[in-house]
Amino acid sequence: MTTDAAFYALVIPAVLLTGMSKGGLSGLGALSVPLLALAMPPGQAAGLMLPILCLMDVFGLWAYRGRWSGSQLRALLPGAMLGIGLGVLAFGHLDDGAVRLIIGLIAAAFSVNHWLRRLVRRRIAAAPPTSRPKALFWSTLGGFTSFLAHAGGPPVMIYLLPQRLEKMTLAGTTVVLFAVVNYVKLVPYAWLGQIDTANLTTSLLLAPLAPLGIWMGVWLTRRVSESLFYTVSHALLFVAGVKLFHDGLGSLGS
Repeated sequence: MTTDAAFYALVIPAVLLTGMSKGGLSGLGALSVPLLALAMPPGQAAGLMLPILCLMDVFGLWAYRGRWSGSQLRALLPGAMLGIGLGVLAFGHLDDGAVRLIIGLIAAAFSVNHWLRRLVRRRIAAAPPTSRPKALFWSTLGGFTSFLAHAGGPPVMIYLLPQRLEKMTLAGTTVVLFAVVNYVKLVPYAWLGQIDTANLTTSLLLAPLAPLGIWMGVWLTRRVSESLFYTVSHALLFVAGVKLFHDGLGSLGS
């Protein structure tokens, strides 16, 4: 079990942010792995977070029962499963620097994409129709990065946000999608040794934060401006992404 105080100074906010995202503040969860990857190898961070994510999914599925889009899930799930398979094949062939580089690039690009969309929002007349090729591409990338370091949210949201689903439907759709993804990942994670006794012990210690984070997300969603949280979360995500990208470049060049 990890006992380093600096580690817990990062992991506790990461777990709470993930829970808050599943409680309604979509986007905050994308901060968790960049935060953890600043303190530990991405592979170890992924193994530590998966049992906690699976616990959160139970609460999330209950909170958003019936509030999801079947058509969007049908478009996204095949690609997500394909991405997990590609992640299994890539496991061991990408070093920590490469993974940090990928996560950092996606995190920073997602924030930039969000800001650019805000600039042109008034020019968008209507939500585009469901595009299975786009859904396949982004969900495959989402499944791949989710397997590597639970960073599947940004690619999936890049596809889903323009669909302009009702807020609760959007949240419910992502909850169901990643609940399936996370439970499927348990098998290859265990097979590849990503989940070990040390990780499970630390995950068990952090487990009480899972429902607390979800409760905080629900409570804040009802009382605090969502736009403020999105503004802060995208800014923090961009900073973390640039940091990880820089670290990844440095480790690859060394």
